Amino acid sequence: MIGKTAVSAIVAASLLVTLSDIRPAHASPSVSVKLDDVPLQFDAAPRVDKGITYVPFRTVGEALGIQMNWDNNNQTLSAVGTVQGVQTKVQLQVGSTIATVNGLKVTLPAPPIHSEGRVLIPLSSFSNQFGVKVSWNQATRTVSMVSPQREIHLRGFYAISAFKEIDLIQSMNSVAFGWSRIDRNGLFTLEGEEYQIPPAAGEITPQSIVEDAAAQSIKPYLMVYSLDGQGELTKMLSDSSLSQASIEGIRQAVADNGFGGVCLDFEGLGFKLDAAGQQKLLNDYVKRLRAALPKDISLSIAVPPLNSAYQGYDYKTLASVADDLIIMAYQYNPVGTKAQNPEPNSLVQQAIELALTAGVPKHKLLLGISLFSETPSSVDDKLGLAKRYDLKGAAFWRIGLFRTYSANMEQAISASVTKEVDR
Repeated sequence: MIGKTAVSAIVAASLLVTLSDIRPAHASPSVSVKLDDVPLQFDAAPRVDKGITYVPFRTVGEALGIQMNWDNNNQTLSAVGTVQGVQTKVQLQVGSTIATVNGLKVTLPAPPIHSEGRVLIPLSSFSNQFGVKVSWNQATRTVSMVSPQREIHLRGFYAISAFKEIDLIQSMNSVAFGWSRIDRNGLFTLEGEEYQIPPAAGEITPQSIVEDAAAQSIKPYLMVYSLDGQGELTKMLSDSSLSQASIEGIRQAVADNGFGGVCLDFEGLGFKLDAAGQQKLLNDYVKRLRAALPKDISLSIAVPPLNSAYQGYDYKTLASVADDLIIMAYQYNPVGTKAQNPEPNSLVQQAIELALTAGVPKHKLLLGISLFSETPSSVDDKLGLAKRYDLKGAAFWRIGLFRTYSANMEQAISASVTKEVDR
């Protein structure tokens, strides 16, 4: 029996090729394809011919992280994919119902075909075995596909003061502890009504939590929060003495508490004030902070999406200085919207594409997901987009919400992704 990896590879085996002597068959009524509930755009239309549903899978293959190659002489497709850490090599030949999977011959229900200059793969050839769940809605003529589970980097924002979600830390690759902020006077602090180092709970202390995370190779970050709602962030960034004091405070807090990284969550820049000027202030600050931190301390920056009202963030420069960026692709719904109102997939997808176009390497980009907004049936849409664009991973705001609305949230997330494992 073919494994999931094999099927994922074959699923992806449709690729863009230049072909001659193509004789397209009679076109069927329009067929749409969704991957993880988000439409896929093809440059050749999916079709149904003689009861067989065919889909051009170059786009799907790329979305599934499959490497593909076309041999025009032999009319052969080669695909190499990795699912759950296992690599599979697949070869398909146009017109042949025999595929080779890791050197073994496998019979397909229908052969790959040429159509409109593309190679199309029959849907039934992978629907049961390729690690991709497939369903067909005859009424809407829609193919719905669910991508297989994939390892990605998972980051959680830890509860501000409580210790009750400690057990969830182990499911993450890294955790940003929300224990510091820039206050209303532009001063860095670990104390206050919110975002403070929490008091110990018996034998459990903030330092012991950080130490335990690091011991499990889960990188602990100190999250530094600031909102420019009253101009406090701009005040700090534009005042050399205040900015230097915050940098020194962050550096000392990292050393004193054993953090392995710093995560800046500086929000609200470029809304009312000049965007270019705010970008320069933040760029200069980030460069100075990076220079002040030890080389083995990672730097992450959470940024609003480029399709938001906040334009005071130079994505390309920030990505060149930081180890990664978290794009907070949420809060698209109107202010006051109740919880469990999923963010629009189209806007989240646009936010990712804008970030990549702006010059952020995909291996440095984490998709921020608000668990306040998502449901167990919608969170996999966002995780599917992180997988589709082969991003570094996903960051959840926040860990404490895993169980707040539904016990099924953890299960839904783990069905789609699992934490990256060092090999």
